[in-house]
Amino acid sequence: MFPIGDDDTGRRTVPLITYALIALNVLFFLVELIGGDAFIGQWAFVPSRFVANPLGDSLPLFTSMFMHAGWVHLGGNMLYLWIFGDNVEDRFGHIKFIIFYLLCGLAATFAQLAFSLGSDIPNLGASGAIAGVLGAYILLFPQGKIRVLQGQQVVPVPALIVIGLWIVLQFFSGIGSIASTVQTGGVAYMAHIGGFLAGFGLTFVLRGRSGAQATG
Repeated sequence: MFPIGDDDTGRRTVPLITYALIALNVLFFLVELIGGDAFIGQWAFVPSRFVANPLGDSLPLFTSMFMHAGWVHLGGNMLYLWIFGDNVEDRFGHIKFIIFYLLCGLAATFAQLAFSLGSDIPNLGASGAIAGVLGAYILLFPQGKIRVLQGQQVVPVPALIVIGLWIVLQFFSGIGSIASTVQTGGVAYMAHIGGFLAGFGLTFVLRGRSGAQATG
């Protein structure tokens, strides 16, 4: 199943922050391509480096959220942000949404850090923050429908199923990554799990009373 959109008929505002985040991610990636390995080494989050000097290496906590490992990584993340971010932003409001997004990204990074304290592998990507957006979406729009490409057909699928399958994949993959003793590059599954749980929890704080009535 390949998600391509959702129902935006209930959206009341223009998702300025979502659009700005997408633009910033693309811009940052282009700069990353120009800067190469030196840029990645400086601005990605490296667990062992942060543990050695938390205050001096705090800026990559944020810059790493806007970096990606390739065009596919960037495209997949921005697709999910475009599909799910606008509705969550509409419910939270612009200011709360950007705070929410950054907090989820930080939670994701620290979740990955907890399982890779001595790692020298650069961590980068918006996946953790976007996982938080998915956590919020599943609470705010439990009856929402996602347009999914299946073969040559586009079919509506409940958001609970689309996001639920994603969650199951992350948890099982995360368990596998913990069990692995080989330190190699790859997908930071624990960041995805940490971001999702943070988004799920923060939604209870940010959604307000009206959020309980949301149907998507």
